[in-house]
Amino acid sequence: MPSAAKPRAVLATLLVQRNTVVSTHTLIDELWGAQPPRTATTTLQVYVSQLRKALLAGPDGTVAETGAEQPLLTRPPGYLMRADAAELDLAVFESLRAEGRAAYGRHEYEAASRALGRALGLWTGPALSGIPHGPTLETSAIRLNELRAEVLEQRISADLRLGLHQELVGELMALAHEHPLRETLHCHLMVALYRSGRQSDALHVYQRARRSLVDELGVEPGPVLSRLQERILASDPSLARHGEPERRLVPVGGSGGRPAAGPADGPVGGVRDAGPTVWLPPAVADFTGREDQLALGERLLGDEPGGRNRVLVLSGRAGAGKTALAVRLAHGAADRFPDGRILVTLRDAGGRAIEPRTAMATLLRRLRGPQATAAEEDTAAAPPLPSSEAELAELLHRRAEGRRMLVVLDDAVSEAQVRPVLSALPDSTVILTSRQVLGALESVRRLTLDVLSAPEAEALLAACGGERMRDEPEAAAEIARLCGRLPLALRVAAAGLAARPHWTAAGLARRLRDERTRLATLALGDLDVRGTLLTAYHDVDEEARHAFRLLGLAPLPDFAPWTATALLGADPARAERLTERLVQAHLLEARRRPGRPAPVRYGFHALLRSLALDVSAEESPQEDPAAVARLCRAYLTLARHADAQLAPGRDRLAHEAEPVAGISPEEVVGGAPLRWFQEESAGLSEAVRQAHAAGLWGLCCALASAAAGYYEAGALWDAWESTHDLALDAARRSGDVHAEAVILRSLGDLSWQRHRTAQAVDRYHLAWHLFVRHGDRAAAGRCLSAEADALLAMGHVGGAGRGYARALSVSRPAGDVRGAAESLRGLALVAQREGRHEEALARLAECESAARSAGDHRWSEYARRTAFALRTALGSGRPAAAASIPLEVRPGVWLFHPAQPTRRAA
Repeated sequence: MPSAAKPRAVLATLLVQRNTVVSTHTLIDELWGAQPPRTATTTLQVYVSQLRKALLAGPDGTVAETGAEQPLLTRPPGYLMRADAAELDLAVFESLRAEGRAAYGRHEYEAASRALGRALGLWTGPALSGIPHGPTLETSAIRLNELRAEVLEQRISADLRLGLHQELVGELMALAHEHPLRETLHCHLMVALYRSGRQSDALHVYQRARRSLVDELGVEPGPVLSRLQERILASDPSLARHGEPERRLVPVGGSGGRPAAGPADGPVGGVRDAGPTVWLPPAVADFTGREDQLALGERLLGDEPGGRNRVLVLSGRAGAGKTALAVRLAHGAADRFPDGRILVTLRDAGGRAIEPRTAMATLLRRLRGPQATAAEEDTAAAPPLPSSEAELAELLHRRAEGRRMLVVLDDAVSEAQVRPVLSALPDSTVILTSRQVLGALESVRRLTLDVLSAPEAEALLAACGGERMRDEPEAAAEIARLCGRLPLALRVAAAGLAARPHWTAAGLARRLRDERTRLATLALGDLDVRGTLLTAYHDVDEEARHAFRLLGLAPLPDFAPWTATALLGADPARAERLTERLVQAHLLEARRRPGRPAPVRYGFHALLRSLALDVSAEESPQEDPAAVARLCRAYLTLARHADAQLAPGRDRLAHEAEPVAGISPEEVVGGAPLRWFQEESAGLSEAVRQAHAAGLWGLCCALASAAAGYYEAGALWDAWESTHDLALDAARRSGDVHAEAVILRSLGDLSWQRHRTAQAVDRYHLAWHLFVRHGDRAAAGRCLSAEADALLAMGHVGGAGRGYARALSVSRPAGDVRGAAESLRGLALVAQREGRHEEALARLAECESAARSAGDHRWSEYARRTAFALRTALGSGRPAAAASIPLEVRPGVWLFHPAQPTRRAA
C-alpha cells in the first residue's frame, strides 16, 4: 500500500464506501477542500493508478500476472472499489457487532461477549488514524468511533452479567479516565466496584463523573447515573449479582398482596419481615490472606461476653482492608445471625462524617419495621421517621430488641459518632471499622489490621495483576515492598498494570522507586491511594496535622521521642502527646524496642511518609528549614556527648550550636554512648544529608566530625565516606578552611583503614597544609602522626620515625597532650620494629602517662596492653621475635605485615 498521505486518503474514502461509485468531485473535495490545485483531476488519476498497481502487487511487491481482477474500477462519474465483506475489517466488524447485539438481546451473554470482543479485536487504534480527513472521512471516523464505543460498552455489560466484575475494574478505570463524559462507562465502573466489595470507591467514581460533567458541560449527571448512585448509597442488594437472596417483604395484613419491589422501597413501619434482613455488599472476590485475623474475628464474634451487646472494633490505617475484612466476616456469619446482617457507612459520598441520627435512620429504613407495634399495624401507611436523635434511638431500640443481628458500622470517625448508635442496639453484635483506635469505647473487643505479610502481598498482586505479575516474581516482590504491603496500594498497582497492556511488572516497579512520584503512580481513574490517605490526614485536627507534616522529616526507618521534641520545637510532654495522637489515628506507628535506650520508637508507613513530605511542601514549606536545623542541632549535641565518652580528647570540630530545649544528653545518651550511636547511626547519616541539602554548612561538617569516631570504631566505612564527602563539599562551599582540614584528616584515616595508603598520605598532607594555614599547630601535629602511620603501613619505617619525631616536636610546645600520646606511640612502634625494645617500652610508658593526663582511658589502656605484649615476647627467650610481632598501631587496629594493615576488635 502507498505510504504517502493523499493516496491513502483516496483508498480510505473508496473503502468506507465500498461497492458504491464515489464521484471525482467528492474525492477532490476530500483531498484538497475548497481550493484544489489546477491539476487536481490529473493528480487524482495518478493516485488511482498508483493504487491499482499496489492492489495487484504480491507480498514481495511485484505485480501479479495479467488476468488478475482489478478491484478499483472507473465508473462515471468517478470510481468504484469492489470488496467482499470478508475482505474488509470494517465489514467483519459490522457483522460481528450485529451478531453480538442479537445474542445480547436473547440474553446469551457469553456468546455476546465473545462476538463483541472479536469485533473490538479488529481495531488497532482510532478509526482512520494516520490519514488526513476531509469531510467524508471525518464523518466516517466519527461514526465508526462511536460504533466502537457502543460495542465496547455492550461487551462490558455482557461481562458484568457474566459476573466478571473483578476482572473489569482495571479496564474500566482506564476507560473512565480516557472518556470522562461517557456516563455509561462510569455506570459500568460503579457496578463493577460495588460488586467487588468497594462501595466507597464506587461512590467516588460518581463524584468524579459529576465534577467532569459540571465543569465541562455545565450539566448534572443523567437519571441513570444518579439513580445508580442512590442505589449504591442504599446498598441495594439487587446490584449484587452473586449476593445473598434479597429479603422479601409482604404488606401487613396478609401474604396475598404483591411483594414489595425491594429493600429500597416501601415505608418503614408498614411491612413485616418474611426473612432475614441482609444489606451487605458482596464479598471481595479475590480476598487474599488475613487467615489469622479472620479466625480471630470469628472467634470474637462467637464468644459470649458479659455485656449485652458485643462490639468488635477493627482499626487500622487507611487502605488496610478493614471494610473488606468486616464484610468477609459478615458473609461468613449467616448461621449465627438469623435475623439479619446490615452494613451502614458512616461517611457520605464526599468523605464527611454523617450524624448519629442519620446512621440510625438508615438502619431503621433497612430494618423495615420487623417489630411493628399494633398501632402501626392498623395503619395503611407507616408514619415518617422521627427527626430527633433521641426519638430515633428509641425507635431503633424497639426495632432491634430481641433480634440476633450483626450490624457493620463502617468507617467511624469518633467515639461520639457511634455511641448513640451502639446504645440503641442492645441485643445486636456490631463490627465497627475505623481509622482511629477509638480507645474511649468501653467493653469492646479490638482487632488491629496491619499491612499484609510479604507472601500475602505478593499473592494479592498475582490475583489482581494477572499473568504479567505472576511471570515476574522478583518485580512483584519489589512492588509489594514499595507499596508498603498496603492492600489498597497493592490493588491499585495491580489494576494499573492490568489496564496498561504495554507495561511490565518490572517497569511498574521502576516507576514506584522514586519516592517523590510514588503516590502519583498509585492512582488510576477514581482509585487514588493519595486521596484515601489524605482523608485520614484530614480526620485529625490542625495541631496533629502540623505534627504529621514536620515528623515526615524524621530519619528512616524510625525515630526516638527526642527526635519529635526537636522537630516539633515542643517540650517533651507535648511532643509525646502529639505523636501518640497520630498513633491513635494510625498515621504513625509506635514500635516497641524492649531493652533499648529508647524503649519505644516511632515510624511512618512508607506511603504515609511520602504523603507527609507532599503535604508539607504544599501547605507549610517555610517551616521545614527551621525544623531540620533543630533536628541537626539536637543530633550534634547528643553525638558530641556520646563521642566524648567513647574517645575523650579526639579531634573534632568545635562548631557552636544552640542546644535544643527539652533534650538532655545525660538522659538520652546516659552511660551507654556506643548503644546510642548504634541506635541512631542511620539517623546521623540522614541528618548530615539533610543539613547539606538545607545549606547548613557548619552543622553538616560538625555532625560528620562528631560521628567519625563511631564510624571508625564500628568499621562503618560506607557511612563514614558518604557523610564526609558531603561535609567536605560543605566546608569548601562555606570557605571554612579549618573544617575542611578536619574533614580531610578524617578522610585520610578512612583511606588508611581501607588500605589505600597512598591516598591517605595525600589527604593527611593536604590537611596538614590547611591546619598550618589556619594556625592550628596541635591539629597539624596530629596530621604528621597520621601520615607517619601510613608510611609505617607501607613499610617505610625510617620515614615513619622521622614523621613521629616531627609530630612530637609540634604537639608538646602546643600543649596537645593527646597529640603527644599519639606521637609517642608511633615512636615506640618504630623502636620495636627496629629492635630497640627498651626504648619502645619507655616510649609506651610516656604514651600511657600522656593519655591519662588527657583523660583518654582507651589510649592509656592501649599503651599498657601494647607494652605487656612486648614484654611477653621479650620474656619468651627469643628477643629477635619481639621485632616481628603484630603491631597494634592504634587502639583496635593491627598491622600484621608492614604493607597490610587490618582491623579487629580491640
